[in-house]
Amino acid sequence: MKKTLFAVCFALLTVLGFAADRQHTLKIYNWADYIEPKVLNDFKVWYKNLTGEEIEIIYNTFDINESMLTQIEIGKEDYDLICPSEYIIERMLKKNLLQPIQRNLVPDTLQYFDNVAPFVVDKFQQMSSDKVVSDFTVGYMWGTTGFLYNPQFVKEEELDSWGAILNPRFKDRIFMKDAFRDVYSVIVLYAYYNDILSQDVTRDELVQNLTQERIDSVERILINAKDQIAGWEVDFGKEEMVKGKTWMNLSWSGDAQWAINEAAESGLELKYTVPKEGTNVWFDGWCIPVYAKNVKAATFFIDFMCRPDIALRNMDEIGYVSVIGTPEILEAIEDSTEWPEPLDLTYFFGEDATAIHANPVLYADKSVVDRAALMHDAAEQTEAMLKMWSHVKGDNLSVGIVAFFALLVVVLIGFIVVRSINNRKRTRRR
Repeated sequence: MKKTLFAVCFALLTVLGFAADRQHTLKIYNWADYIEPKVLNDFKVWYKNLTGEEIEIIYNTFDINESMLTQIEIGKEDYDLICPSEYIIERMLKKNLLQPIQRNLVPDTLQYFDNVAPFVVDKFQQMSSDKVVSDFTVGYMWGTTGFLYNPQFVKEEELDSWGAILNPRFKDRIFMKDAFRDVYSVIVLYAYYNDILSQDVTRDELVQNLTQERIDSVERILINAKDQIAGWEVDFGKEEMVKGKTWMNLSWSGDAQWAINEAAESGLELKYTVPKEGTNVWFDGWCIPVYAKNVKAATFFIDFMCRPDIALRNMDEIGYVSVIGTPEILEAIEDSTEWPEPLDLTYFFGEDATAIHANPVLYADKSVVDRAALMHDAAEQTEAMLKMWSHVKGDNLSVGIVAFFALLVVVLIGFIVVRSINNRKRTRRR
């Protein structure tokens, strides 16, 4: 009896101890390899200097948005901070899974939230018609979608359109993203490009409003492109490009830049381009879930990530582009020797950024951004989109692959039958 009572008391004290310690623990859920590791330790020092409080960080990673969402929505995990993509932020807003960021917790003189470029704030607002989105999320990284290609085999003018995926010259030479929202968002612009030119519809409306007609149109195009598609990937496509094993890859700009850098080290040139029809512009942002236990530390962390010096460190580490649009960032990215062609970056840095010499893969020219639409949650059309994707990827199986698997099944069945007969024979002998 005494042992049982001791065990119960010990367990209770452990739980209470953890609950108390939770006030000094920040739980973060982020993408893998999506932060400069030393930033976490630097935040702990910064936080203590400001508040006088010690803080420990539990840092977990996820590989897809949906797995993170399940942890929050179904598991009700008490993560203090998450970094989902725009369509998941949109879904979480609709389901009231996010709480407002209490900016007033941070002293006014130490607030960096407003360092986020107004361009990003405006794009985020497209996620909701009834909420001020910037009250619930602060951007982190952003980029575009385009073609990463090997100029030894592909000319840039051949990639002037997303219709390049239909070109038989590229048979088995194209890797596509295994991400139905991203692929749909650019192919629908190709499917209805004439309507865009005639101003019958806008890019934002095409990407946001998913109709069965549009879904069917994208499905037909992708199925017609099946002979050119070598495979569907989420991460390994850029590596195949670096190895020179394929010609082109539908790619996110950050991945494209990583591949360009890696390939250059081995003497291989890769390039990135955005077709004339337009592209989707994607974002990841910091949010505080409704089940968060340490809202104060989470708010301070978001503010810390908006410091220009921290943004630059994260950009250098992960290769993606920060949403911070301050003069410090502009000064750091400008290099007329490396980037001789000037870019119009007024949309991001303001009216003085009319001719900036910067990396066009990471910082798209205004002419590209003007042709970009924000990707949205499929909402009630999710099932139709998944069905379309299943048709596309299923139809992409060649006759040879189907025959191979059929033969494999026959061999396995034959092996099982023979083994069963032999087992019966051995039983008789015994």
